[in-house]
Amino acid sequence: MDIKQKIIDYIEQNRVSTTEVADCLGKTGALCEVQALNARHFAVGEIEYLYAVQESNWTVHEDLHNKPVAGKIVLIDAIDVHERAIIGDIVSKYILLYLRNRAIVCTGKMRDAHTLIKENYPVWCQGVSPVGCFNKPVDKTEYREIISNRRNVYQGAVAVCDDSGVVIIPKEEINETFLQKLIQIEEQEDIWYDCIDRRKWSTFETICLKNYLK
Repeated sequence: MDIKQKIIDYIEQNRVSTTEVADCLGKTGALCEVQALNARHFAVGEIEYLYAVQESNWTVHEDLHNKPVAGKIVLIDAIDVHERAIIGDIVSKYILLYLRNRAIVCTGKMRDAHTLIKENYPVWCQGVSPVGCFNKPVDKTEYREIISNRRNVYQGAVAVCDDSGVVIIPKEEINETFLQKLIQIEEQEDIWYDCIDRRKWSTFETICLKNYLK
């Protein structure tokens, strides 16, 4: 088993929160303004990068057709879509149920919120809108560098998603050192709760002074 899968498995088995993962990343890594559409979902996995561009979601449909994936966190990047919703319930159903992916993360908005909520899909996004993208081919020439750079950042990275939002573990952090950080922060959380719940210490004594180390 490679180190990426070990990290994914550890986070999944121990339900390591986005808060703890962000702490391991030096309190960084959150996708700005991306929040859970439906509460009480938890997802972690390798990212498959898709994008919508120029007010069209043609590239999302095209990439899913040409390279269907399973078991991933499908991240759809909104590039120059002017607040239009990227996809709705049909594409979400296709990604999650038929292709059997773990979750959808969108850096833009989603549509058909009533159905996405009713079906309780694991979706994280920047909000909802009834106004969607067009289904038309686009000229991607002027966006190639942006798309290439963002794909290089996200494709193959790991996303952790829960009620607090989405945190991305960059590819350069996917190593044995980061796995040990995750293990240590879980142990630290156990110690903190023991100090506060059983020993009745204050949070100042526990978290700031770290009296348990004395």
